[in-house]
Amino acid sequence: MRTDFSMQKLAKLYFFEIVRLHGVPVSIISDRNPCFTSQFWQKLHKALGSHLDFKAEDKVRLIREHLKMASDRKKSYADLKRKDIEFSVGNLAFLKVLQWKKVLRFGREGKLSPRFIGPYRILKRYRSDPMYIVPMEKIEVRPDLTFKEESVQIVGRDIKVLRRKSIPLVKVLWWNHSTKEAT
Repeated sequence: MRTDFSMQKLAKLYFFEIVRLHGVPVSIISDRNPCFTSQFWQKLHKALGSHLDFKAEDKVRLIREHLKMASDRKKSYADLKRKDIEFSVGNLAFLKVLQWKKVLRFGREGKLSPRFIGPYRILKRYRSDPMYIVPMEKIEVRPDLTFKEESVQIVGRDIKVLRRKSIPLVKVLWWNHSTKEAT
């Protein structure tokens, strides 16, 4: 085949030689080979009325439809068993603990970290309000991103005795920290 033929001459040559010998193709099976998706082939198939069948695309579409049907069926079964829970003031509820890697166990009890903590009593109902502002105390942060810790009170005193000397220890409660965090 010569490379200097025009597209019209190639189409005529194909029609007179290939179609004359083998007949008009009714369908061509292809996996998106570039020669079948070119503009020449698309125009030729449109003119002849034949159908270009992309098998791989059909399989992917069919598998996608089956997966969607299966997931929809599974979701409908789960929705039948699911019930909406509404809490009221005074009820007891468990709180879900987020599972993060490299985070210490909540409460440090037992070997495994818990999934839920509680039970906690619901004190009041809160409806989300975008205009609500949570009051926060100001902390002065220095340019090197450090801040000054302020002590509130001395919680306890102790003396650690070593072989030859004794070291006085003081447990201090710091501002904006709980009593568990006293050092």
